[in-house]
Amino acid sequence: MMVVLSGLLAASLAIGLPVGSAYADEPTDGTGAGTSATEVLDSLEVKGRAPKTGYKRTQFGKAWADVDHNGCDTRNDILNRDLTGVRHKWRTHNCVVKSGKLHDPYTGKDIKFKKGKKTSTAVQIDHVVALSDAWQKGAQKLSEERRTALANDPYNLLAVQGLANQKKSDGDAATWLPSNKGFRCEYVARQIGVKHKYSLWVTQAEKEAMAKVLSSCPTQTVPDYTGVKDSTAEKTTESEQTEQTQTEQSAEQAQQTQQTTQAPAPEPAPAPAPAPQPAPQQDVYYQNCTAARAAGAAPIYQGQPGYRSQLDRDHDGVACE
Repeated sequence: MMVVLSGLLAASLAIGLPVGSAYADEPTDGTGAGTSATEVLDSLEVKGRAPKTGYKRTQFGKAWADVDHNGCDTRNDILNRDLTGVRHKWRTHNCVVKSGKLHDPYTGKDIKFKKGKKTSTAVQIDHVVALSDAWQKGAQKLSEERRTALANDPYNLLAVQGLANQKKSDGDAATWLPSNKGFRCEYVARQIGVKHKYSLWVTQAEKEAMAKVLSSCPTQTVPDYTGVKDSTAEKTTESEQTEQTQTEQSAEQAQQTQQTTQAPAPEPAPAPAPAPQPAPQQDVYYQNCTAARAAGAAPIYQGQPGYRSQLDRDHDGVACE
């Protein structure tokens, strides 16, 4: 054992690494994680936006490929990571998310997710650095393998509100920021980390926008995790959610029982006898509501003799109310 340790120490010294770096657990993913976001931003190259010529989604590989070979596509990997109270589709080995709840970092709202043709779009997976933006700022020079990694990198992916994702489109920090101002510092810092990791540049306007956001949080560092840190959205296990649902159902049943067992309200005093109605004739005509009231016909419901739309000012099916 001592021989192995001595060998590692000698190897470290030979290549100029500090003693102990062979065991260091500092981030080595190239994001600059843990470092001041402002410092990492200053290290990024500043250039103009390149033409979008040649950009296609397929340039970044198959959408939601299973790049980590865990048997689950990237979209469901991120849903499993970012949603709470997750329930899975049966026989998918806890991969395909059937339902759950998202605390959306972009809006700060809680969103219920349910898998379905008309409901799945409520929660979408956003590329923090949009692929089109990446293409115009250096990604076109990356290998196809590297671009596929960028498109499926959990560090560059967040489950968010579908509408917010659509509003963002392929915008950078100069054109779009989350409406949830409390998340803007972390959002910009993550973009910086992604661009640092994949050697992408920023435009001057983008850098200025990022610097302006970071000026309100000078201690912000580049994130060193894949999810969103949010103390207001605690992870809930499925059993906890089931227990909560049962508690809510029990409370609702108890309330309904209480309402059922309450003493019936006293019967109201008999209403005065209504004025005699005119004989129902299909050709009854009232010039106005005053005439209808004088004849004791008001209010006149749609379908009754004398009803016409001109007397029903709010078009709710009841004339001369």
